[in-house]
Amino acid sequence: MIEREASDIEVGGHGNGGYVWMRIHGKKERIKDFLQLTEEEAAVIIINLLNNNQRKYLSVTRNLDFSYSYLYERRRTNVRFRADAYFDLDSLALNMRSINAKVFPLESLEFHPLALKAMSHNYIKFGLSLITGITGSGKSTTLDAIIDYHNKFDPSHIVIIASPIEFVHNSNVSIIRHREVGRDVLSFKDGVIQSLRQDPDIIVIGEMRDPDTILAALEVTDTGHKVFSTLHTSSAVESLDRIVAEVHPNEQDRVRNRLADVLISVVSQKLVPSLDGKRVLAKEVLIVNPSVKAAIKNNNTSEIYMMINQGAQQGMLTLEQDLKRLYLQKKISLEAAISYSNNKTRIQQILSAV
Repeated sequence: MIEREASDIEVGGHGNGGYVWMRIHGKKERIKDFLQLTEEEAAVIIINLLNNNQRKYLSVTRNLDFSYSYLYERRRTNVRFRADAYFDLDSLALNMRSINAKVFPLESLEFHPLALKAMSHNYIKFGLSLITGITGSGKSTTLDAIIDYHNKFDPSHIVIIASPIEFVHNSNVSIIRHREVGRDVLSFKDGVIQSLRQDPDIIVIGEMRDPDTILAALEVTDTGHKVFSTLHTSSAVESLDRIVAEVHPNEQDRVRNRLADVLISVVSQKLVPSLDGKRVLAKEVLIVNPSVKAAIKNNNTSEIYMMINQGAQQGMLTLEQDLKRLYLQKKISLEAAISYSNNKTRIQQILSAV
C-alpha cells in the first residue's frame, strides 16, 4: 500500500471478490497481483488487528472505528492508519486509510496571509474556525498542519479530541494532549466540557457530528478559547446552514446568533485530480467580517457566496477562483475544474474569460 502511494485499502467482505482493493491517487483499483483471500481468511486478519475490548465492541455494534500502527521495516518508520471494521452481508470487512507520517507545513497549503492570521491563536485568541469537505478531501491533513503551526510558534495548551486519534503530535513550544473518543473520553461533548478543566488555550474537535457537540463547541468559545473542528460539507455556505439545521428548531435562532458571534473562518476543500496523475488541493476560504456576521444573523446565508467572491483583499477565495488558479497554473484540466466546482455556471463564466 505504501509503495503504491495508496490512500486506502479494502480487505474482506462479501463484495470484493476475494481481492484487495486500494485507492490510488483518488481512484479505486482491484490489486490483481496481490494474494486473494477467502472471507474467512480476511476475517482472521482483521480480528488479529484488534484487542479484546475492540473485538467485543465490534461484535455488539457491528462497526468499529479505530486507529492502528506498526513499524514498517523497509523504511524504518512507524506507519499509522485510521481504520473502520464493519460487516458486508455478514462477512467481516475492513477499510484502512493511511495517515501522513509527516505534517505538511501550513504555509505550503497556499493560504492568503490574512487567512493564516485568522487561524492563528496569536492573532485571534478565541472563536471557531472550521475545516470542511467530503470524506477523503484532506481535512485531517489541513487540521494537523494548523496544529503543527501553533506547536511551532505559539506557546499554548492544545487539547485534541478525535475518533480515532490519527496523527500524534509531539509537544514542542506547545503542550499537546490527545484524547480519543471511546478510549480516553466517552464522547466528543464530554471531551469538550472536560477540557475546560484542563487549562486549554486551543481545543481541536475532530468532527462536529451531532447537536450536543455543536452546542458544546459554540459554548466553549464563550470562555475565551480557540476551537478548530471539521464538518462533512462541500462549501462554506453549506457549512453554516448545516450547523443551524443540526439543532432543534427551538434552538436555531440562538445557535445562528451564537455562530455569527464566534465564527472566525471556514475553509472548504477538495482534492482534485491533477495532470501529473496525483491530486492537488482546491479550497474555498471564508473570513468572517461585519457583513458576513450580519448575513448569518439575519439568515441570509445565500448572500455570503458573493461576499467571498468579492473578498480577495480580506483573504477570501471561492472554490471556483481557486480552481481557475490551478487551471491557469496547468495543474488541473479544464474538465476537472468544471467537474469539481460547486457552481458550474460560475466556473464556466470565469474560465470563458481566460
